[in-house]
Amino acid sequence: MSEKVLKLGVPKGSLQKATFDLFERAGFNVSGYERSYFPRIDDDEIQLILLRAQEMSRYVEDGVLDAGFTGYDWIVENDSDVREVCELCYSKATSRPTKWVLAVPNESNISRPEDLAGGIIATELVNATKKYFADKNIDVKVEFSWGATEVKARLVDGIVELTETGSSLRANNLKVIDTIMTSTTRFIANKKAWDDEFKRQKIDNIAILLNAAIDAKTTVGMKMNVKKNDLEKVLKILPAEKSPTVSTLADSEYVAVEIIVADGIERRLMPELKRAGASGIFTYPLNKVIH
Repeated sequence: MSEKVLKLGVPKGSLQKATFDLFERAGFNVSGYERSYFPRIDDDEIQLILLRAQEMSRYVEDGVLDAGFTGYDWIVENDSDVREVCELCYSKATSRPTKWVLAVPNESNISRPEDLAGGIIATELVNATKKYFADKNIDVKVEFSWGATEVKARLVDGIVELTETGSSLRANNLKVIDTIMTSTTRFIANKKAWDDEFKRQKIDNIAILLNAAIDAKTTVGMKMNVKKNDLEKVLKILPAEKSPTVSTLADSEYVAVEIIVADGIERRLMPELKRAGASGIFTYPLNKVIH
């Protein structure tokens, strides 16, 4: 291993697979994370360490790790003094942000936070929940939950639970009466590590590649042949904010047009492009897109 090494924390648990999938789309080869807390990566200047997202920001702040990935919620919960490198819009199931919500049983008469005054709230996000109720001047007792928090919604007065799709809340017949916090994954760094030129550049390189992989997941490349006489019509159909590549072909009457578009737009574009005179239209997946 190189003498210069970046100690990089990867969240163990719900974000683990999504994080390593992202690394692989970014071009890294990672292995051994199913069996070891120290997965292997094909970069001698990076040492990976698996830790729970809940404690990641504390270890980064203390310098045990140079950098790591965790949710914004746990940075706030731990009140960690770290350098936020970038936001990474990915999570366990979707690319949408996760939410910590205040929930009660569907059959409960409680419909607003104020109705919980004097009650007990169970959650894993204790400090942020205490601050939420304190800011609203609502006196409640907040208890730490070791898991299976949805079950406790009928044992205490309410719960604060993390949700991404809402399916677990619906399955347990719970209703949301407010949102405590919205959270996304953040790439964070120890402030002293960030001041180190080698580590800062290494961290920045990783951030660029991971964001490129995220952007590529929601875009596709599109290529087509167009008669020069039809080129103006075709270019008007393509997204105005994108500048397509136009290349000459062996047949002097045609040009090749290539562009990157959001994958949700391609279905609408392809029939319009065909009617405008484009031919040989095809799309292809992208590994990384750097803006």
